[in-house]
Amino acid sequence: MNEDSTLDLARLSAMDVTFASRLLKGVRAATLSGRRPQVMPRPEIGESWERMLRGGVDPDRDVRSGLLSVDEVEERRQSSPLLPVLPMLREALVSVAEAAQHIMVISDADGRILWREGHPGVLRRGDRLGFEVGALWAEDVVGTNGVGTPLVTRRPVQVFSAEHFVRSHHAWTCAGAPITDPRDGRLLGVVDVSGPLETMHPATLSWVKSVALLAEARLRERHVGGLERLRAVAAPVLARIGGRALAVDRHGWTAAVTGMPLLDRVALPKSLAEGSCWLPSLGACKATPLPGGWLILVDDAAEPLTATHVRLDLSRPRRWSVEVSGPAGSWTHELSPRHAELLFLLARHREGRSAAGLAEDLFGDPARTVTVRAEMSRVRRYLGGLLAHRPYRFLEDTEVEVHLPDDPLALLPHSTAPAVHSARTPGP
Repeated sequence: MNEDSTLDLARLSAMDVTFASRLLKGVRAATLSGRRPQVMPRPEIGESWERMLRGGVDPDRDVRSGLLSVDEVEERRQSSPLLPVLPMLREALVSVAEAAQHIMVISDADGRILWREGHPGVLRRGDRLGFEVGALWAEDVVGTNGVGTPLVTRRPVQVFSAEHFVRSHHAWTCAGAPITDPRDGRLLGVVDVSGPLETMHPATLSWVKSVALLAEARLRERHVGGLERLRAVAAPVLARIGGRALAVDRHGWTAAVTGMPLLDRVALPKSLAEGSCWLPSLGACKATPLPGGWLILVDDAAEPLTATHVRLDLSRPRRWSVEVSGPAGSWTHELSPRHAELLFLLARHREGRSAAGLAEDLFGDPARTVTVRAEMSRVRRYLGGLLAHRPYRFLEDTEVEVHLPDDPLALLPHSTAPAVHSARTPGP
């Protein structure tokens, strides 16, 4: 290879396994010693190694917290949004993985392994490595790997041999893809296929990515079906109501409305109960339970209550949220990657940003205003009257508090937005 060339998956897979492993060990050794390797790691691997070096992960020893108990695993399984698609994941992955001397692993959004099936011999090898049900495989705990790294980057990743940051994982190859909620982009977990390094195949990553996308499609079908059932129940009720009202599922997604424009979603407080409530995008309301959701009656006669404080939390590595509070209480909404970027930019620019300015910030292309306007329309649906437009901005009387990671380089690590990149590495 030429000096300073960069590896890619196709070149790695074309090499003899032993040679590729030896090459990667040399690349890793040079990187750990602070030298520039003659052959550069793949970009996603190099970026992960940089995070590990900044975070102080031990490259020679696997250190992680203990396993979850059987009861804790079962509790997470039953509450996992991936549980409904587990049969499909098994059908698509397990038989092929077993024949190829691989195992299928499914983690939650924290990186905890909840399900693991496949080749018996590989399962036993996984036990010796700590790659077992209930174990934590977040990237900042066990280094670059096919479960933790996709949770950070929110992109499919294949990791081969010494591309794993921790030495004890070098005998493995793994390919993982994140599964996100098709409704709002919320991270749900990772599906991963792993095995001995000699079983590496370049098509594995595409296979796992396709299965993850299929799982998201099945989740979308379940969502649509649930709304259709709720709509059938709510239709005769809404027909008898003269004012503004809507039927929403338990997560706030709208099935039907009357007397008002259709909203995609209403932010519901976690403690929502039958009776009077305050919803940020609607004001004073009354909630009544329905099979599969809620009937929300808007009280137009009530005195309006305005939220006064917004807390944007970007400090956690994989989950970002916005908390809104005011005289009527508070509520929290988990943010998709794009909405986390947009609210961060608006918090930095209290004077406001035009659609073209935000497009420049996000994509380096001020012409991509259609995408920005569509996303900002979705943001305003759950932030109610807290945002103005022309330009987009937080209202002047709203207090905005932003919580960032201790390490500026850990800010929204998935993001490729030029403005976010600039914020990670501020100038003098």
